[in-house]
Amino acid sequence: MTALLSLQAVSKRYGAVQANAGIDLVVDPGSIHAILGENGAGKSTLMKLIYGVESPDSGVILWKGQPANLASPAEARAVGIGMVFQHFSLFETLSVVQNIALIVPGRKADLARRIRALGDEFGLNVDPEAMVHALSVGERQRVEIIRCLLLNPELLILDEPTSVLPPQSVARLFETLRALQARGMAILFISHKLEEIKELCDTATILRGGKVTGRVDPRAHSAKDLATLMIGRAMPPPLPATVQAVGEVRLKLSGLDYVNDDPFGVSLSDVSLRVHSGEIVGIAGISGNGQQELAALISGEVVQPGDSIRMLGHAVGAVGVDARRRMGFAFVPEERLGRGAVPEMSLADNALLTAHGAGLVVRGFILRKPERAYTATCIARYDVRTPGPEAEAGALSGGNLQKFIMGREMMLEPKLLLVSQPTWGVDIGAATDIRQRLVAMRNAGAAILVISEELEELFQICDRLHVLHKGHLSPSLPTAATNAEEVGTYMIGAGKSPEGTA
Repeated sequence: MTALLSLQAVSKRYGAVQANAGIDLVVDPGSIHAILGENGAGKSTLMKLIYGVESPDSGVILWKGQPANLASPAEARAVGIGMVFQHFSLFETLSVVQNIALIVPGRKADLARRIRALGDEFGLNVDPEAMVHALSVGERQRVEIIRCLLLNPELLILDEPTSVLPPQSVARLFETLRALQARGMAILFISHKLEEIKELCDTATILRGGKVTGRVDPRAHSAKDLATLMIGRAMPPPLPATVQAVGEVRLKLSGLDYVNDDPFGVSLSDVSLRVHSGEIVGIAGISGNGQQELAALISGEVVQPGDSIRMLGHAVGAVGVDARRRMGFAFVPEERLGRGAVPEMSLADNALLTAHGAGLVVRGFILRKPERAYTATCIARYDVRTPGPEAEAGALSGGNLQKFIMGREMMLEPKLLLVSQPTWGVDIGAATDIRQRLVAMRNAGAAILVISEELEELFQICDRLHVLHKGHLSPSLPTAATNAEEVGTYMIGAGKSPEGTA
């Protein structure tokens, strides 16, 4: 059988960084083929070479046994290759259907109908008329997946496709992918969720340091074995949470109401919760149910005067971002580029954006040496794979940028930390490290609120959790006394009355 796609000794370098070195890869028709590797291993660069976003410096790419000139994404799509990127390629000032119409032929009314049908069928619901700038990260990813499926590709490349999908939609997506596989479609699947790879994929190619270090059948290995093969070392044991009494209330929401003037946004109704020192509280829920709005209100990006938000003993409804940070608050947004970091700025200057109060600025003057030292410490402590503090944030892989942003905020040793999607797109080794550091902060007395669509993550690190559904918050659910099924009922709106919280 002729391989659908074959790469022979493919290499790609960016300045001093050798992203891919002599890559050999064979993808057979009808195969669901995983690409495994930790952050910075070269996975995303390799996918860009296959999809025509980048051109290899050397080596050969064959499509159905013939040399392929994949000089652009349009040429890749023309031969039958589709891709869903980890960082989305959508125009924010256009609607969902307008974005899709740029690539998928057809009348907009027909496309809108097909978008709704695909959403209903695969659990990828999104309003075709919604403006992309008003969508959450999870909703934007749904648009990318739908756009690819509408093109009926022979090879579908999926870069972290389940990272922001609820469990119910993941199961339906896998059913879809298996149905596509049965029709002969090949799928290249990049994911850090090793249990998903074991469940879905029949082949896995492992990258480390830009080179292929192995090819295995993931079904024949445990997740622990796959993790060891991927990162080249044994996984550390999880850090247990110290059993301790919680301290004072550091975040209190009391009957918080918020009317969103965006017709495609979500309003919040009677949201109440408390986060004490010495505990981690989680917010679960399907993307697009008010998580963005809640984070904006707590962080101070949206100011709403009143006494419904109290932070570290003070009413902060009318207080902005900078004042809240001076009180001891820190925030990691779900959007890395644009909100978490400025792509065109160096890591050192990005560190300055939130850590300027840590001795990096004196009398309005930036102290470049301390700035670089702070950034270098963050890079080393959080294993950020980058040439150094002067590297541009936009040049980092998604996972490495997430590690940098998390490290920048955690190094501030905040009294209250709000983290949205802490390990999205981060490999299993880095995700374990981030979660352990959050637990260590909790054990040291910090108050932490985590917004995440990773149920496994929330159960692993949280003392209690709530579920956000259509702007309503569920009761407080102690993680030791609940399970994924109960949480899932709240996620789809079938749980008990949302009235009454801790």
